[in-house]
Parts: sequence; C-alpha cells; structure tokens
Amino acid sequence: MTDLFGDSAAPALALARKWRPRAFADLKGQEHVVQALSNALTQGRLHHAYLLTGTRGVGKTTLARILAKCLNCETGVTNTPCGTCSSCAQIDAGRFVDLLELDAASNTGVDNMREVLDNAQYAPTVGRYKVYIIDEVHMLSKPAFNSMLKTLEEPPAHVKFILATTDPQKIPVTVLSRCLQFNLKPMPPALVAQHLGEVLEQEHVASEPAALNLLARAAAGSMRDALSLTDQAIAYGGGKVEAAAVEAMLGTVRRDYLFDILDALAAQDGDALLDQARQLAERGIAFDAALQDLGNLLTQLALMLHAPNAVETTADADRMQAAAARLDVETVQLYYQIALNGRRDLPFAPDEFSGFCMTLLRMLAFAPDTTNATVRAVPAASPATVRAAPAQTEQVATAPVPASAAPIPAPIAEAAAEPVALANAEPAEPVLVAREPAPSAAWDWLAVVAELRLGGMAKMLADHSELVSQTGEAVTLRVGEAHKHLLDRAYQDKLVAALRDKYGATLAVTFEIGAAAEQTPQQVRTRIKDARQAEAVAAIESDPFVRELVDQFGGQIDATSIQPLGEST
Repeated sequence: MTDLFGDSAAPALALARKWRPRAFADLKGQEHVVQALSNALTQGRLHHAYLLTGTRGVGKTTLARILAKCLNCETGVTNTPCGTCSSCAQIDAGRFVDLLELDAASNTGVDNMREVLDNAQYAPTVGRYKVYIIDEVHMLSKPAFNSMLKTLEEPPAHVKFILATTDPQKIPVTVLSRCLQFNLKPMPPALVAQHLGEVLEQEHVASEPAALNLLARAAAGSMRDALSLTDQAIAYGGGKVEAAAVEAMLGTVRRDYLFDILDALAAQDGDALLDQARQLAERGIAFDAALQDLGNLLTQLALMLHAPNAVETTADADRMQAAAARLDVETVQLYYQIALNGRRDLPFAPDEFSGFCMTLLRMLAFAPDTTNATVRAVPAASPATVRAAPAQTEQVATAPVPASAAPIPAPIAEAAAEPVALANAEPAEPVLVAREPAPSAAWDWLAVVAELRLGGMAKMLADHSELVSQTGEAVTLRVGEAHKHLLDRAYQDKLVAALRDKYGATLAVTFEIGAAAEQTPQQVRTRIKDARQAEAVAAIESDPFVRELVDQFGGQIDATSIQPLGEST
C-alpha cells in the first residue's frame, strides 16, 4: 500500500508508469508484433525504419523503447535485453543519450526535422545505435516529411528510426513505403481484466472481478487507459476496487443488469423490465451508456448465435449461453436495432429515464409472438390452454374439421393425436394442442407456404424452396445453388417447426441442393406477376382510344408506367 499511498517525500507512481512493460515478455496482447521483431533480432535481419500504428495506449512507445534496449543492450543485439546494464537502465529512466524521442505534435516544422537529421550523421556517443523515436508522426507538416525522405530511405548504418502514430492514413505513401509497418491491436476486455487483476494482486489492493470487467470495458482496448481508470477507482473506493463504486464512478452498468433485462424481455414480463430500469435510475446510471452496453451485449449474442467460435470466453459465459438459448437470431437483431434507435432518440425524449423505458417497451411490444405460431385451435367453450396429467396423454384438444375434408387414414390420425407440449408449459402438465393431419395427396406447395406463419429468413427459405416429393409424412425440398446460403440450421428449424405445427410432429422434412429450382413459390409468383403485367400492357396497347392518341400525336407507350389492377405501386 505504500506504493500507492506513500508520503509526500516519496510520491507514488501512477500504475500506468509503474507497470509499463520493460521487455517483450511483459507486453500484453501484441504477440504478432513481438514474434516478428524477436525473430528479426535473433536472425540479425534489422530494418532501418519501423512504423508502429494503433490506437492510444496499446504500447507503441513502450514497444519502441524495448526495441531500443534490444539494439543497445551491453550483452549484444538480443530479443531479451538484460534490463540491468547501464544502457538498459538509462533507457528505462529516459536518460540514454543515444535515444532521442521527438513529439511530432509539438515539433511539426521542417526546421525541427532538419535539426534531427543533421545530428543523425554523427556516430553514437555511448550506444551501439542511435535510435530516433518520433511519436504521432502523422502531425508533421508536408515539408517536414519531404525533408526526411532521403535520410529515411538511406540512413547511416548506426541510425534506426521508429515512428509511431494513431492515424497512419495521414502519412504520405512515400514514407510508408520506406518503413516496416506493424499494427498493434486493441486489447480484448478479457485480457485487460486479467492484467488488472495481476497488477492489483501485486499492489495488495482488494478487487472484485465484476469491477475489473467494468474497467476493462471502459478502457476500450487501451491498457494505459485501463490502468489510469484503476488508479481513479482505487482513490474513489478508498483503497479497494469494488463493482458498485466503479459502476458509480464510470456511470456504466454491470452486465448482470443487462442479462436481467434480457431475461425480462424473454419472459414478456413488463413489470420486471421497468423494475430493472428503476434500479438503474436509483444507481445513477447514465442511460445512454446503458443502451450502449446493451448494444454491445446483443452484438456478442448475435456472434454466439451465428459464429460461436468468434466469441471470446468471459466470466459470464454461462449467462451468455442461457440468453442465447432463449432468444433467436431475428429477435436479437430486432433488439439491437431498437437499442441503437433508442440511444439516438434519447436527447429528444422528455427525460432520459422516459426514453430508456420507452426503448425497453418497444422491445417488448415488437418482440415476435411465438405462442400464436404454436397453438393451432382451441375449442370455444374451453380455457385458452388444455392441460392433461402425464398419465392421461389420450386427452387431446381437437380442432373442428371442415365438412369437405377427406377421411384421415388411421396411421395419420394416430400421429395427429399425439400430444405436443407448448414451450412455456410446465413439464409436469404438458399443454395438448391439435395438429392438422398431413394430407395424403400431393401438396400445393405455393398454398402451403402461404398458410405457414413464417417471417424473416425462414420465410425466404420457404419461398425459394421447391417441393421435390411428398409421400405420406416424408417431404423433400430442393433449394437452388443461388440460394443455398438460406440453408442455415436456424432457418431450417423454423420452417420444419412450422410444417410440423401444421401437419403433425412426425413429419420428416429433408433439404437438398440441386439445379436451379423452377417451381419455387417466389418463381411462381414472379411468373404470375409478369403474365399479368404483359396482359395489362397488351390491353393498353390494343385500346382504340390509346391507339388514336398515339397515331395523332406521335406518342409512345411507356410500358413501365402500366400496372395491373389491384396492385399497389
């Protein structure tokens, strides 16, 4: 604790300075750059100019100083400098005479650059190489860049240039082509939180994992920002880093509350949803930040649903899995869009709390209703749901059958009588609903698709599928090569569920990819529309009044302006 709260005679260093990496092994999250530079140093394949790019606080200047130590260590050029010799110690202390650090933001002129380049021709004073570190090099003026081109291309053998920038697009291509460029990546939050935990353990400061996760997310990929925020959190929390204090300090929201919001949305519980909003208001959370964090969480859920391998493991992986299991891909996309729009509209709301509540209520109001897609029919005199004990599975709710319906074969009737439990019913008392039996005759696939309760990508899959065969309870659908991307497992499952909901739970549906389908509902509708359009054009062209106008005034008929009756523009 003395390092952090010492007396005025020995003031404590900021964590970002105290825990600055001193060797390649200490550098976190930049293994791709470390490996390339280590191999170059080991094999003696040194370049005369390096360009390090990346956002603030990812280690550009730190990496440049480590490289300077590697080049000037008294043990020789190495990828593991000793850190104890005179050269290493002076570089760490910022007193090495042959290491010149230039801030291009305050030395932008051509005169400053010429002064640097004039000194480059002289041999090193004590080191092996003269190393020039030019930070924020994109701030140099165009004449300054032009003045350094020749020296940068053919510098003296004892000179190494290390340029660092957060905006490489502003650097002339003539400079870029003379440098080896390395892009330093933003730190993932999990790595930042892990490093903060290690630092606080060494500093003997108590911390909570949830607080470290909040700090890591607020740092937005910058390890320096994370350590600076940790310093602030230690001061705010009186020597401890606790989640509640960090949450109040940053004005952000813990992911636990976000998961509670998603749970309330999945359960369609408006009271619980608004209660979460009130809890956030009581904690003084900024609702703009809450919607931003909710959007980040929904992004990770979308990745988990579409590309599970792209999601990094976090401390709340179990809750992520549970949320992904309760929400489908379309619902996640809907919630994400509503969160973005709600954040955009927040300044126009009567107050931030009202705007946040309305955003949550929009998610609740526009969420897909899966209950209606499952229940087919309920007798008029019975309750909304028909329940039966597990041992009484023969009690099945039946839907009225039209008088014109054909007799149902016995095997199909038995299949239709099987009980099906709703997803939201208790396991001990499954809800029994009637199913429409699968027809014995061949399907009219266009009519079948029109009756299915589908939306989004599952609807597109049905529209671009062609019925190949239908024998009893076995159905084969073909999708053309141009639309095979629709054969996502989630879309298939929704289409199969809709078909089984209509024709029975034992229906077996097989998908195949083949030659371009010619009888898909989409193609049939297109041909019908084209035929109607052709008839409308022919009717206009053959109309005597129209022909007379054309003949007398030399007009032309614009076929694109003709529209069949009953179709909207």
